[in-house]
Amino acid sequence: MTTISTLPDAEAAISLRQERSNVLRLAICQALAGANATVVFATGAVVGDMLAPSKALATMPVSIFVVGMALCTLPAGAIAQRHGRGMVFMLGTGCGVLAGALAALAMLVASFWLFCLATFCAGVYAAVVLSFRFAATDCAAPERRPRALSAVMAGGVFAGVIGAQLVTYTMNLWPPYLFAATYVGQAAVAALSALILLGVKLPMPTAAEQAGGRPLGIIVRQPRFILAVICGVVSYLLMNFLMTAAPLAMKLCGLSQESANLGLQWHVVAMYGPSFWTGRLITRFGAAKVVAAGLILTGAASAVGLFGIDVTHFWATLILLGLGWNFGFVGASAMVLECHRPEEKARVQSFNDFAVFGTMAIGSFLSGGLLSAFGWNMVLMLSFAPLLVAILALAAGRRATA
Repeated sequence: MTTISTLPDAEAAISLRQERSNVLRLAICQALAGANATVVFATGAVVGDMLAPSKALATMPVSIFVVGMALCTLPAGAIAQRHGRGMVFMLGTGCGVLAGALAALAMLVASFWLFCLATFCAGVYAAVVLSFRFAATDCAAPERRPRALSAVMAGGVFAGVIGAQLVTYTMNLWPPYLFAATYVGQAAVAALSALILLGVKLPMPTAAEQAGGRPLGIIVRQPRFILAVICGVVSYLLMNFLMTAAPLAMKLCGLSQESANLGLQWHVVAMYGPSFWTGRLITRFGAAKVVAAGLILTGAASAVGLFGIDVTHFWATLILLGLGWNFGFVGASAMVLECHRPEEKARVQSFNDFAVFGTMAIGSFLSGGLLSAFGWNMVLMLSFAPLLVAILALAAGRRATA
């Protein structure tokens, strides 16, 4: 009798241990793999400015990075739905290693287009990395899913430090090829991440999950899902729009690459640091209120940037921007979890990310041209229009549920 009564408890303990192991490994890999994005954002516009045939194309490598993110999400979701997330993880980290190798080669041969191909591969890797947040919820109880999601995102705190320091300490190691050693180091970090991901154990897709559940068109027409997509799109679009332009804007204002690296380091720390508490805040106050706080912080970031072009203004803008992204994007991701059944998760989550990254690519392409043609202040002022759209959508959603 005693043995029989303890079996459910034993199974629950094993399940909880596996959940914690998955979250820990995914958080570590979020830190390691997140360095990939930090390296691209810290160096992409600067390398583009050196290699591009036109200065207006300076931010194109970063924009191509975002295109890689967008184009990868739907195929990655389809592979995960049929073969499991583990295969997607290995393909993604493989692209991360390839990205570093191609970028280093691009430095050696001074090829702008090869560098763009490298950042495309880096974007594919980044899209897979962002699926870690949803993977952490796959074997978590419903009441623990927001915390599992935010715990994995918290690993990104270390991504900012790893990525920024990787750039700072390696960018001049292979003279005269600026940043070549940086991208070799980035490839090594991606390979280490792949080894850690091998220990993540997630359930394989069931027959019901492979069937896919309701038609996608029905799911995406839900008002809650539309609101989640709008908030996710605006949060990520504005973060990328401003962060893409910031390092080059700092250079044009006479500030050093080291100061830009440090600013991006604290930006990434601000992006992921609140994740230690974001899950609890969502559980207590609801996702919509957390998203609203994120949008307010993003607006404050743009406002601060308009007051000056000193290092402190850029750093304050980047830090507030990171905080706003965290509340806005994590909150919007939690909304997505409310909009699908278990068997629909891969398709719905990948569609959400496709919408977010696809729209983000437009902003990334525009930021370089706008910065070149009209200056940093115009880039900041234009950010208020999408913010207004998201705030109005939140207000409409609140009235609909009142």
